[in-house]
Amino acid sequence: MDMLRLVFYLLLIVCVSAACRRLPDVQGKGEAFLQGIWNQDSVPNSTKLLNYTQHKFKFTCDSFYVDLTTHSKVNYYADSCFNGGIWKEYAKGVYAVRGDSLFLEGTYTKANYKQKISGCYQIGRYIRTFYIKSATAEELQLESINDQRECDLVLKERIVCVPKEL
Repeated sequence: MDMLRLVFYLLLIVCVSAACRRLPDVQGKGEAFLQGIWNQDSVPNSTKLLNYTQHKFKFTCDSFYVDLTTHSKVNYYADSCFNGGIWKEYAKGVYAVRGDSLFLEGTYTKANYKQKISGCYQIGRYIRTFYIKSATAEELQLESINDQRECDLVLKERIVCVPKEL
């Protein structure tokens, strides 16, 4: 029985060590076509919507930063947070492109992109998925999987990925 147990543990160690691989000590390169600062200059039918959010994305290597400017005719928050119906939120994290989908996973932050643990609006995890409708060197058309709203982005500044150490 002890020999059988020893063989079992050795096989377990071999399987576990074969399944594990060391992650690189630098960030990934991300997608070349996304690298840069992208603005959503306008939102279609914005005057007819009760609320909408304009996006400003920065993609650098495999990371993203997003500034979200929300316009709302309805107060969902405490009066001190409503700010006349216009407020900003921020998030950062990592992204991945698989096929025709853009996956963003990160956290809501303060304006300086440091962790936000309390305050007005969203806190916690920022998780979004967009369908990539089209992508050119200067324009990026996304559609939110969550609410099917379009997000038409224009390239404002190209960024060259220089992976940083983690």
